Amino acid sequence: MATPLYSIPSANLATPATPATHTNATLAASLVAAGAALSHDDAVAQGPRSVGEVLSQSQVEAVMDELDRDLVGLAPVKSRIRDIAALLVIDKLRGAHGLHAQSPSLHMCFTGNPGTGKTTVALRMAQILHRLGYVRKGHVVSVTRDDLVGQYIGHTAPKTKEVLKKAMGGVLFIDEAYYLYRPENERDYGQEAIEILLQVMENQRDDLVVILAGYADRMDTFFQSNPGMSSRIAHHLDFPDYGVPELLHISEAMLGQSGYHFGHGAREAFEQYLQRRQAQPHFANARSVRNALDRARLRQASRLFADREREWSALELSTIAEADIRASRVFASAA
Repeated sequence: MATPLYSIPSANLATPATPATHTNATLAASLVAAGAALSHDDAVAQGPRSVGEVLSQSQVEAVMDELDRDLVGLAPVKSRIRDIAALLVIDKLRGAHGLHAQSPSLHMCFTGNPGTGKTTVALRMAQILHRLGYVRKGHVVSVTRDDLVGQYIGHTAPKTKEVLKKAMGGVLFIDEAYYLYRPENERDYGQEAIEILLQVMENQRDDLVVILAGYADRMDTFFQSNPGMSSRIAHHLDFPDYGVPELLHISEAMLGQSGYHFGHGAREAFEQYLQRRQAQPHFANARSVRNALDRARLRQASRLFADREREWSALELSTIAEADIRASRVFASAA
């Protein structure tokens, strides 16, 4: 087998053995073989025998519950994540029975508009993979083109390999991955980064999971231009935009986490705000909701700050009023 062109070192490296005599080596080999057989039998005998045992040992269901709790909607995405988790659990059971199975390819593509939960799902996916033993660390390294591609000859390979080294044992999340490929620029070095990624994704897929993310139409074009990358992506998850009811639910959860709530008429005003804001350019789903609430909190603070002599109650300090919402430029532009 040919030596891989790019090999990123793992944290666990084997220590070279000390040479022994022929007799000792033969005896040692026999003992090792016998020990391996016993270890295999013990592992098979003591391994989990049911889905419930695997779930209990790994605590994966706790991560799935967090995913359901933290993310509103996204039913198709959550269903697909559960399918992937089920595949990995059954793979564990097969291993406990001594059934040989090649490590599944877990590289993924997340498509959807900004603010639809792609990064959050990547974090939860890393936790699932770590708890089931498919990655060593379970961390996520999030990057864009600028973190991988250099501006001069000889800069791209070191940058890309350094990022891969940091991501080993976990998940590498590449946002707007299609910007790696710029065929219109003959001096662009993105293709070099892609080639390094392809080799590592294939040769070290048992120690690294790569998730590519971006707009659906641009990712389709990217895959058409890079069939090698497309063939290595086993799971494609599409993140739909949120509807206004879901965004309202998200807004109330965000306010609650910050110790605020909508006052009388404020929730209805924010619903109208969302309907208008969705029709405007650059709407980013939950991200735009967070920005809008931050501005509402600023307006609330300015409103309370203006009355310096009044003693405000805890309820008043934590209430977003209808006026704090309707002061948005979204309503002014609509009028």
